[in-house]
Amino acid sequence: MLNIQLASKYATAIFEIANDENKLDAYDKDLSKVRADVFAIPEAVKFFQNPLIPQQAKKDLLKRAFDKEISATVMNFLMLLVDKKRIGVFNEIYDIFTSLKNKAQGILIADVTSAFPLNKKQQDALIKKLTSLTGRKIKIRAHKDASILGGLILKIGDKRIDGSAAGRLRALQSSLRN
Repeated sequence: MLNIQLASKYATAIFEIANDENKLDAYDKDLSKVRADVFAIPEAVKFFQNPLIPQQAKKDLLKRAFDKEISATVMNFLMLLVDKKRIGVFNEIYDIFTSLKNKAQGILIADVTSAFPLNKKQQDALIKKLTSLTGRKIKIRAHKDASILGGLILKIGDKRIDGSAAGRLRALQSSLRN
């Protein structure tokens, strides 16, 4: 719980800076790059979470990895996280930042689970349909789960629609029992 509270404070701070500078998308792109290149690697996360590794070594690694690739403000933010020993919760900070950014831009995230990956045409059609239903911009976060057999499971906010073959089979089985 404490880590989420700390992450929320730092995420809010970088969000407010990005929003004030009208650079939400640019900062999101930089933070996303840091996450994909470093914090998606379990060994790297362990490195940054290890209190025995000197702070300067962590800073040097970040500078070598991202010098000239991310904005100075985002780099300074990373250095602050290292100095304050909060770099270990970077993934949580990024998740909260993204949520704040999406809310500010009126974007809803639709988690779409399918048995097989959706192609671009299918994703575009789904986005178009969901946009017309909700009246808001939609971004899809795709997940693959072969156990649903076919169809889709859609989750937007606290709403969940199970249009999967496995879900329909469960519903049929339940109705036959009653």
